[in-house]
Amino acid sequence: MSIDKTSTPPEDHTVENPEAAAAAVTVVDPRLLVREQGLAGYVSEFKRKMKAGDLGSIPVVIGLAVIWIIFQSLNSNFLTAGNLSDISVAMVGTGMIAVGIVFVLLLGEIDLSVGSLSGVAGASFAVLSVTHGMNEWLAFVLAILTGTAAGAIQGFFFARIGVPAFAVTLAGLLFWNGFMLKILGDNGTINLDSDGLVAKLTSYYFSDVAAAYGLAIVATGLFFLSSFYDNRRREAAGVPSRPLSDTILRTVLLAIVSLAVAAVYNSYKGLPLAVVLFIAVLLLTDFVLRRTAYGRKVFALGGSVEASRRAGINVEMVRISVFAISGTFAAIGGLFIASKIASANQGAGAGDLLMNAIAAAVIGGTSLFGGRGRTWNALLGVLVIVSIQYGLALEGIASPVQYMITGGVLLATVVIDAVTRKTQKTAGRA
Repeated sequence: MSIDKTSTPPEDHTVENPEAAAAAVTVVDPRLLVREQGLAGYVSEFKRKMKAGDLGSIPVVIGLAVIWIIFQSLNSNFLTAGNLSDISVAMVGTGMIAVGIVFVLLLGEIDLSVGSLSGVAGASFAVLSVTHGMNEWLAFVLAILTGTAAGAIQGFFFARIGVPAFAVTLAGLLFWNGFMLKILGDNGTINLDSDGLVAKLTSYYFSDVAAAYGLAIVATGLFFLSSFYDNRRREAAGVPSRPLSDTILRTVLLAIVSLAVAAVYNSYKGLPLAVVLFIAVLLLTDFVLRRTAYGRKVFALGGSVEASRRAGINVEMVRISVFAISGTFAAIGGLFIASKIASANQGAGAGDLLMNAIAAAVIGGTSLFGGRGRTWNALLGVLVIVSIQYGLALEGIASPVQYMITGGVLLATVVIDAVTRKTQKTAGRA
């Protein structure tokens, strides 16, 4: 008897376990369920994150609250409007530098030159505008571009030549510090015009109460509109989206916080220009990292360089650009620091500035291992550091203790980061 090899028996489409099959079809990323389930979704998402070790910014927020409660109990002046306003202005210089550090850490690298580059920017502006009489705006732009060029040069040696970032930026730390001392000359200190462009970066306040309240209302309105239209696009695309009630709740909470902050500022000198500029930078950089193709490339490199290269990403150019960004924000931060002391001197960029900038990024939640973080982490981290500094200063505690406490907070943060990565690996998410 011959066998017809061209014919095949009909396939049996009987499903032995229909419930399991249905579950397999309807499985959705648990992070997306938050958008559909409202408050219940947030509770389940929080439990999932706790089990997976994905704590996000929760430890930082809790830690900041504890710090404020402790210092307020020790000194009732800590949470006054004047002290909180001074803290928010003082944090901007270091915070700007920390924003650039976030970009570098997302690659899993480090930049040790940012402190020296911040000093170079302040010195460059002072020499050009005060010593040589150049237009302040032109001197300001050139000072920032100095940081951009220096960062790009270091990025070139790292990306193209293959020198480790640690070695390149350590050399940069020494070189740019020497360069700053050279251009400052024998005098070593150049005082800035107290009514000039740079000086006003930290001394100018919008005294009209409408400025702070208006900014709070506009920011809240833009957040609602952005969330609302994002949900509409998701619904049109057939993907999970937040219910309208959830968007309204988040908007109300933001309105309460922003209006409370505005009230604090208005009860002192008004809305600080430095804080407005810092928030604008955070919004812009967060948009770049989370909403653009360039930002996705940065995160991809932090996850796997080889996989990124195979995906067609120009690894060298992204690396060079990231170090250029780091140098740019180091220069911007240096100008804010020069504004705070109304001068450029030989001590600029020295001391604990470098460590505070790196610590701010890490304490805020950016991973030292690359691939995880947001520029908003710089805000949280620097707020923790400056709060500690001001709280201890109110108590008359010397700098050595400040260093010890800040170091302890940094160590605790890095330990949490390392434990989180291990937990995520166990949960199969890393």
